[in-house]
Parts: sequence; structure tokens; C-alpha cells
Amino acid sequence: MVGWRMLRKESDDLVYELRQQKLWEEGDNLMCVPRQWELWDEDDSLMCSSRQRDHGTREVTSYTDIRIYHNSIRHRGEAYPIIFGNLRSISLAYPLICFNCSLPLVFKPRPSTSAVYLSALIIAMAVSTGKTTSFSSSFPYSSCLLPRAPSPFFHFQPKALHFRYHLATPSPQSLSFSSSASSSYSRFCRVSTVPVEQAPAPGFDFEKEIDHLHALRSRLRKANTLREKLRVLDADHRVRDFFRSGRDLFSLDLKDEFLIKCLVAAGQGHVLGSGLHRGGGGVGHHSLKQAFYILADMIEKWNLDGVRIEVEDEDVGGGGMSEPLEKLLKTLNDVEEFYDCVGGIIGYQVVVLELLSPLKSKGKSNWFSHMNLSLCELQEFHVPSGANLLEDAEYASQAAFWGLEGLPELGEIYPLGGAGDRLGLVDPVTGECLPAAMLPYCGSTLLEGLLRDLQAREFLHFKVFGKQCITPVAMMTSSVKNNHDHILALCKKHGWFGRGQQKFRLFEQPMVPVVATEDGQWLINEPLSLVCKPGGHGAIWKLAYDKGIFQWFYSHGRKGATVRQVSNVVAATDVTLLALAGVGLRHEKKLGFASCQRNFGATEGINVLVEKQSEDGQWTYGLTCIEYTEFEKYDIKVVPISLSSLQAEFPANTNVLYVDLRAAESIGASKSRSSLPGLVLNMKKPVTYVDHLGIQHSVSGGRLECTMQNIADNFLNTYASRCNEGIQSLLDTFILYNERRRVTSSAKRKRKMVDKSLHQTPDGSFLDVIRNASDLLSQCNIKIPEIADNSRYLHSGPPFIILLHPALGPLWEVTRQKFYGGSISEGSELQVEVAEFSWRNVQLNGSFLIVAENVMGSTRNEHGEPILHYGHRCGRCKLENVKILNRGVDWLCAKNVYWSLDIKRIEMLKVQLHGNAEFEATNVVLEGNHVFDVPDGYRMHVVSSDAGFEVKLDLIKDEMMERGSWFWEYKMNGSHIQLQKIEL
Repeated sequence: MVGWRMLRKESDDLVYELRQQKLWEEGDNLMCVPRQWELWDEDDSLMCSSRQRDHGTREVTSYTDIRIYHNSIRHRGEAYPIIFGNLRSISLAYPLICFNCSLPLVFKPRPSTSAVYLSALIIAMAVSTGKTTSFSSSFPYSSCLLPRAPSPFFHFQPKALHFRYHLATPSPQSLSFSSSASSSYSRFCRVSTVPVEQAPAPGFDFEKEIDHLHALRSRLRKANTLREKLRVLDADHRVRDFFRSGRDLFSLDLKDEFLIKCLVAAGQGHVLGSGLHRGGGGVGHHSLKQAFYILADMIEKWNLDGVRIEVEDEDVGGGGMSEPLEKLLKTLNDVEEFYDCVGGIIGYQVVVLELLSPLKSKGKSNWFSHMNLSLCELQEFHVPSGANLLEDAEYASQAAFWGLEGLPELGEIYPLGGAGDRLGLVDPVTGECLPAAMLPYCGSTLLEGLLRDLQAREFLHFKVFGKQCITPVAMMTSSVKNNHDHILALCKKHGWFGRGQQKFRLFEQPMVPVVATEDGQWLINEPLSLVCKPGGHGAIWKLAYDKGIFQWFYSHGRKGATVRQVSNVVAATDVTLLALAGVGLRHEKKLGFASCQRNFGATEGINVLVEKQSEDGQWTYGLTCIEYTEFEKYDIKVVPISLSSLQAEFPANTNVLYVDLRAAESIGASKSRSSLPGLVLNMKKPVTYVDHLGIQHSVSGGRLECTMQNIADNFLNTYASRCNEGIQSLLDTFILYNERRRVTSSAKRKRKMVDKSLHQTPDGSFLDVIRNASDLLSQCNIKIPEIADNSRYLHSGPPFIILLHPALGPLWEVTRQKFYGGSISEGSELQVEVAEFSWRNVQLNGSFLIVAENVMGSTRNEHGEPILHYGHRCGRCKLENVKILNRGVDWLCAKNVYWSLDIKRIEMLKVQLHGNAEFEATNVVLEGNHVFDVPDGYRMHVVSSDAGFEVKLDLIKDEMMERGSWFWEYKMNGSHIQLQKIEL
């Protein structure tokens, strides 16, 4: 007798034992196999289990010894898939698979049966050769899984299942079925299997595995041609053993064959499962295996009435390739090509195991290896010194001017490939998961916000120097959540933001396999389907070189670039980005960091000054970054400056960077491990994924990542003797400081209702945007209520809303000259979406929105594309001695989402400017709900009258159509910008 012990750990940790019991009608032998199981023999000794790593191939004499795994049935060393039918064709989510000896028995459900989702596979099988045996069971909850009567979970009677089978045992050549199943079983590819969950081998020898793969990688590197490399792989024992068991690659070309064999040689043969027997390759010769494929074909061709239907053939066995295999090969090819600097697929696994190895994690830092440092060499980490833009206003203005002047030599780089899982962003219409770049924030997506900030700097350059400047933008995307497609569609929807498609370059980063912590096994959703994630934003430098991005920048005359992440909504505030780029360009630095104070306990990295002495007595210095996940490994103690301070000693790494393009290109082109800076294997958080059955898994694992800021590790300077503090000004790297909320405030994670922290949430960053606006307008002699701490926001939202288009500045010294006097009451809302704007003594108590179509200029068609021309036919608004009173925002509405501007208003004053329309209000009180819609080519003037106010609408004179009836003139006074209002 054989006993089955069921472990349902995913739900209730109960242990069930299934013994012989008659469950259905005579002759129908059912065995319920959950996701975790153990098979015991009649002597009560363990024969095999779902956790057993060595599947074994020992000879068996009866089907009592058939080993059933999560994704296959294994018998005499051969693996057979557990087959599921097309859910459109049959009524059971998990159809029964039945066989007597080597002959399958096929069931046909009655039309009255309904779809059922079982938590365990149901397999019907004969337990002895040539005859049937019934099972008995002591399963306490069998009525839930295998009920004898109807239940809420099983809406049909067991007697509704009917089987038909041949009693004879035919030869493989004579197998036939009464359902007229196609004999061309090799063309059938719609076979699903339960995922294999890899359990670590006891005593997995990391060192032995690393040595083996090192040697294999060395032999592959010595091979010059693809055929030579294949000969090297064919000599590997894993490849030899794997393909000896009947697996073939007949329909694959040499490159695809190479990729598959690299996968197997890297110890990841489980990824293939039985997939190679289906699309893209030949099938095995075993009769039982053939029978399973015929069975799958039959199930696909059944409808709910049990009648065979015609199914369009898929060209798989006839030379085509199945979609899962094609997708797998693309991923493998991406890994092989991108990680060629470390040895491709084999090298990827070597690095993974090196970072996972217990010998590596005990007392040794992975960071030292990617800095080319050893423990004995590293001397100290110091707090880096740099100019403080908040405290030194003159230097800040000078540095910002350098950046503004050098704008034609700058590019912009956006790493957009991250999954943004913590945001939980979902399309409300389609239910599709969306990437972080698509988050609706303050009226537009995060990506649109980055481009608004860039255009504001370009508009400022135009106003100061009178020259049109369009910055080339490179965006690294990925395939996760259709990231690349969504970003491309957004750019097309907005006409490439009036910049022209040639000013954009999108390049897609490869997805990399997620590995298990225990032994580096690659996780899969099902055979041929890897669990993949983007490989970190550090891929940007090598990928930019591989894709020709640097050459593209050079073709536009660019020398440097600013880098920022899409989730950081405040990085362009005031002087931050312009000053960073200005210092980098002016002093020909290779890399610069925009930094700020780090809040104690925050989950963010730090910037440090590294000082070390090498074995030859040389001293090396440079700025770099250490991620917060690595503090423990490096024995870094991040403590508050004082006992009463919440500010940490080391400054925060914000990933707001300036980079010299030639320097970055030299690293990306290095063909060495240094082109993948900051390689880490982040295992801090469990990996969650959903298999093809819709079951969610959470396992300890991670992926190989690299960090873009750690390119700094390649820019260290060496000196013959130890240097003093003043050495920092001579380094190739530099750092600038500013107030934290003017440098970094991110929308990275969705705030939970019970969460009392706003850190890295859209709510928290929105509050910082408002605080910045309050700081700015308070310097304009405008009375504004104080903003309380974050706890008040959690209960009642922000005290007011102030959102100013960045083109009003973006430098605050420019914006301050456009606002003066008046007040903004608590509970008010101010949104200004126009650059040519004048506020003089305005009192706001309620909501006031002004929106211009032409904020910074208008578009002209050039070579079939709309191109924005700065300063051309802008909308304009001028307010003087105006009092605005209305009921404004409904602050009591529970549905308000302030950071996305999805808010309910009771009343408001709104001014809509079309084309080059102008709006002017003087000496007037505007009370109640009003919308002033000004058509293109007209000027609306609102003045006081006995009735309250009157509106005058006049056509703008022809000679004023281009520049307007008034405009702000920008002039330089040293490093400062002075504005003068010009009335025409």
C-alpha cells in the first residue's frame, strides 16, 4: 500500500493522510496531490516529496512508484507534464488526468458541470499494472476537495464524471482514441504545468559551483566561434546529462541552442521543464509521453458538450516556436549580451553565487569588490564637504548662472525602467498595472512633470539669452508593466512635448532573472517562464554605450548631462539642478552629487568621502555612495549629529547627478565588471510573484542589481602622500548641498490608511511641494498661514494648495519678482499655469485657477512635427489690487485626493487662456463662482463697477500678436537676473 501525506502549508499547516477509500464510481481511481506532499511506502518510510531535490531515476515495477512532482510525473527517468485543458473548452479548471498502465484514460464532463477552482491537482491513476484498485481515505476535509455531495465549492455531483478507455495496452504506433484526436501531437503546444518550487540542496557547495562555472566561463572565452563555444558546452556534464534523456533542439538555430545550453550549464535546467518537448523542438520517444500529448490535444478540442471542435493549428511542431520559448530565448539573449562583460549567462550566475556565498557575506563587503578595495586597504569614510547653496546665496546664483549659460552643452537622462511596485498603480479602466512614470501627480503624469521642469529651464535660457535651446533627452525604459510601451505612447500622445522625436532616445534595459536566496536557483512561474525584474538603474551606463546613446548626445553637441529619477518631484526646485550642472561644466568634473541632510533612520543611501592607502603607499580619494541595505555589511554606523537631532551625520544620496558624458562612456565601454557599478544582490525583501494558476508566492530571493551613482567608484583620484581636507576641491567628483525638500522628496510608495508616515509617499512629496511654494511666496511680502507637521495632513489634508508652474522661475529670484503683496488665507487654493504673470497686492480667500494653453510659447509645424517656440504667442495674466472670495475646496469631502488634484470644489474663480489670450483684473472684488474663458487673440479686462465688476473684451492689435501687450524682460546683473515689465 502507498500512503499520501498532504501538507497544505499555504493555508492552514494541517497534515492530511489519504488512505484507500472508494470516492467516486467503481474503477475511477483518484489521488489528490496538493502543492506540497510526501509519498510514503507501506513500511511508512519516505519515498519522495515535493521538497526532495534529487528526483532520482530508480527502476520501478509498478505505478505505485511513479513520482509526482509539481510540474510533471516522473517515471524511469522520464518527465511527463501534468496537462491542463483550455478553460474555454472544458468545465473544470483542473481536468483529471487518468491512465491505466501506459494508456491514458480520458474523461468527458457533462454539460451541466461548472468551472471549479481546486487548490490541489486531481490525478486519477491505476496503482497496479493491468487492473484498477480503489483508494480509501482518512482525509478529514475531503468534502471540500473531493465532495460526494454538492457544496459551495463544488457545484456538481461526482457521478457526473464519465471515463472511457481501452482495456488493451497498445503499442506506441497503434495508439488511437475514439474522440478522433489528431495524431500530430507534436503540433500541440497549449500545455500548462504547475511551477516547480526549487528547494535548496542540502549542503549546497557554493565554492565548488563557483569554481566549476569559473572554469567553464574561461573555456568559453577562449572559444572564438559559436560552434567552438557549443563544443565547450557539449562537453559539460550537465549539458551532456540533460540532453541525453531524449531532449532535443532540432528546430533551434545555433545561437538559440547556445543560449539554452548555457542555461543548462549554469545549473538552471529546471527552467526548461518539459518545455523543449513542445514548441521549438522535437518530442521524446516514450509511448506514455506521446499519450499525454495526444490527451492534451483532445482536451483542447472539446467543448462543454463533449463534442470535438475544430481548433486552429499553431505552427509549432512544424518548425515554428512557441511563444513561451521565444520569450525565454529573448530574455536569455538579453542577459548574454548585456552581461558579456562578466561572461554572459554563465558570468551572471557566477556573480550571483559570489554575492550569495556565505564565505563572501562573512566579514567581506561586496562593495569593496566593486570599488577594487580590500579590507586592509580601506582606511576611513569621511563626511564629504561641499558648497551649501542655501547658506551661500551668491555662490548659488553664480553656479546656477553657469548651468543656465551651459544649457546648450547639457543633456538630460531619466532612468525610468523601475517597476514601482510599492505604488500599486493600476489603470482604473483596464485594471492594468502601470509603471511609476505614469502616476497622475498634480494634474499630469510624473514623466510630464520632469519635462515641464526641463522646459522651464529652457524658457529661462531663452528669456535671458534670446536663443532657442532644446535639450536632448535619453530615457531608459524596461518591459516591466509594459513600461516602454506606456512611455512611448505618452510621448506620442503629447506630440513629443513640442520637442520633436529626434530629441528623444528611448532605450530598453534588459530584464534579469530573480534568484532564490538558498542556492541561486532562478525562480519560474512555470516552465519556460522566468520571474524577471529590471536589473537596477546602474545598467544605464553600459546600456547607453551599447545602444549608442553617448554618440547621439555628441551629435547634438553635448558634453555633460543631469540625471534624476522620475519619482523625485522637487529635484529641479530653485537652483538645485542648474547649480549642479554649472559646477560640473565649469570645473570639468566627472561626476557630481546633489545632496542634503539625511533624516535619521530613513531608508536611503549616504554619500561618503573614501580615503584609502594602497599596498604601494599611494593614497586614493573620491566621493561615492553606500546604499542603506549595505550598512551592516560595511559596519557603517549612521548616527544622529547630536542626541536631540533627527539629522544623520552622513548626507543623503538622492540620485540627483551631474555626469561628464566622456567619462561615463569610458566606464560603459570598459568591457569589464566596472561597467556594472555597485553590483549588489538585494535580499532584504521577499520576492512575490503569481504563477500561471493565479497563485501568489512569496519567497526569499532577489536579483542582481547595479546602481548608477556608484559609477563614482571609477573616478577616484590617487596621490603620492596623504592629503588634508582641502583635497576635495581637486577631486574629479564633487557634492553640493541644499535644503532637503529642495533636493529630494519622492512619490515611491502608496500610503496605507493606517500609515502615519508620509515618507516617500505622494502625500508627503505633495506637502513638500506646498511647503516650497509657501517659502517662496512668503519672501514676496505675501501673508501665508504656517504649515503644521505631517500629523495634521493625515487628519484634514493640507492647510492650503499652492501650485506654481516652474516656468514662473524656475529660479526663485525670478519668481519673486512676479509676485508681491497680498495674502493667501487658510483653506485657499492657488494654481498658476502661465509664465507671463504678474501678481500685485492680491488677496485670495477661496480657489483661484489660471490655465494657459501657451504657457511658454506656441508650436509651429516643422518637418511634420509640432515644435514649441519659446516666447512666441504666450498667454498672459496681470492682477493688481484684486480680492478673490469664494467657497473654494470642499475640505470635508472624504474622496479628495489632493496630490493628484482629484478634489471637489464648491466654488472657484477660473481663468482659461486660449492661444495668446490675455487676462487683466485691476481694483476689483471677484466674489463667488466665475469662469473667464478668453479666446485666442483677445484681451479681457475686468474692472470694478456699481454691479460689482464689468468685463471688457478687446482684440489684441496685430503688432502685439507675437509678444503681447506687455511682457517681462530678463537682464543679467552680474550673476543675478533682474526683471522689468515692458508695456507696449
